[in-house]
Amino acid sequence: MKLYEMKIAPNPRRVRIFLAEKGIAVETVEVDLAKGEHMSEAFKAKNPMRKVPVLELDDGTCISETMAICRYFEELQPDPPLMGETPLEKAQIEMWQRQMEFYFMLPTGMCFQHTSGYFSAIRKTFPEWGERNREDVEKFFHYLNRHFAENTYVAGEKFTVADITALCALDFSKVNNVRIQPEQEHLARWYEAVNSRPSAKA
Repeated sequence: MKLYEMKIAPNPRRVRIFLAEKGIAVETVEVDLAKGEHMSEAFKAKNPMRKVPVLELDDGTCISETMAICRYFEELQPDPPLMGETPLEKAQIEMWQRQMEFYFMLPTGMCFQHTSGYFSAIRKTFPEWGERNREDVEKFFHYLNRHFAENTYVAGEKFTVADITALCALDFSKVNNVRIQPEQEHLARWYEAVNSRPSAKA
């Protein structure tokens, strides 16, 4: 199987960290978004949405969307569990995962896409919208800091896929010049813990 990705993009990194936590090795194929390689007809055949990551199985079946790919590997290899074991754990982790995705990863990406100029040659951008998302991300940093005052990890006391999403969003926020502030000590503690895991280097 092959994982089509762009090394510096945050969503493919989420899959790589997930795989590293599982101890699963998958061949990767680099897709340069800046050069528009994802707009080719060959790539469109793998993912009509023309986004990375995409997992191509040995029989040619393609799975797109980060969490769908992670779910595939979670079902293939449940140990270590990153999406929960009991019905309650699974629901809580899904809840937190969606919060990290919608209220952290998404606005971080919107800020980058609409303020950095990286995609200006291939799509129309709206800098005002990007700045509005930057404000939301900065507020979310404060929210996370309060959350980690009482929780070891995003979904409680266990490292999960929600932590992977939060880590990738936080690291990608640096390109938007949004960083952990000195007074956000609880967020800094969590970041040090998850960023020191070997999988974070994947």
